[in-house]
Amino acid sequence: MFKTDSMKWSKKGFTLVELLVVIAIIGVLVGLLLPAVQAAREAARRLQCSNRLKQIALACHNYQSVFKKFPPSAILDLDNTNTGNNGSWGVHGRILPFLEQGNVYEGVDLSIAWDFQESIDGLKIPTYSCPSDPGSDQARTFSDDRPTLYPTTYGFNFGRWFVYDPTTTKGGDGMFYPNSFLSFRDCLDGTTNTLLVAEVKAWTPYQRNGGPSSTVLPTTQAEAETIVASGAQFKNTGHTEWPDGRVHHTGFTVTMPPNAKVRFTNSGQEYEQMDFNSWQEGKNGRLGSQSYAMITSRSYHVGLVQVAMVDGSVQTITESINRDTWHALGTRAGREVVSLDR
Repeated sequence: MFKTDSMKWSKKGFTLVELLVVIAIIGVLVGLLLPAVQAAREAARRLQCSNRLKQIALACHNYQSVFKKFPPSAILDLDNTNTGNNGSWGVHGRILPFLEQGNVYEGVDLSIAWDFQESIDGLKIPTYSCPSDPGSDQARTFSDDRPTLYPTTYGFNFGRWFVYDPTTTKGGDGMFYPNSFLSFRDCLDGTTNTLLVAEVKAWTPYQRNGGPSSTVLPTTQAEAETIVASGAQFKNTGHTEWPDGRVHHTGFTVTMPPNAKVRFTNSGQEYEQMDFNSWQEGKNGRLGSQSYAMITSRSYHVGLVQVAMVDGSVQTITESINRDTWHALGTRAGREVVSLDR
């Protein structure tokens, strides 16, 4: 039997329709797989963030064990009434030797403003940054001779709203404020019910050195936005100076709930997550104004922030937490009864 030409040249293979179907199926599978991969990566980053919060909390405990007190947010010389800035080291710099950063600690002098410490130029301390925050890898450079700095995404608890009065030296109701030397005995609400450190976002925009329009604790977004508008100076560099002891760089307050939106427009650009500090602590010494601060805990974890309590435990706080509960967690001696699902 002889083969015809058509039989001779016939080949087996996919038709165009079959090929397109296979490509479509692969596309669907990839579409299903990518979110799962991204979720797994975020879960790993969140776990790493939790571990870093734990390390910071334990470093504060070790500092307290050595010095019998927690570090102050800053040490201010109130007799110097002509300061343009406060260069005092904050908590992040003071706990360095308890984070296996003894070599860095030995290379700096806490009695001299961080502005003049060349040994921290371009230094990034991984423990101070959440891997989910893209801004944590963006260095802060200055137009003067100050060292290049990397942000921190963990802030210490300055309380609800009032931070510091340089005239009376009265501090806020959190665990940290200038010239404070608090200890476990000052935490009357209990160490399991009081915040120590929480997540904040690098490069948070804020207003400072003006207002507030009211010293009453704001309770709504509209009230918060009015207070932000009372600030005199706009900055988009919050939490970018890890050694700095001022609340907008080293801390947070529980004025607004986690991840709260506070809008403000500057030079035609609208910002959705604003912070506020009425007066840089230490500026002009005892002649300076009182400091009220709305520095909100925020993160890039969807719907939540992670925090460490004074007892060292790490907790997850959803952004839907009751406002009164959040305020209670921010006070060290409010004598509130707090209940969290743990």
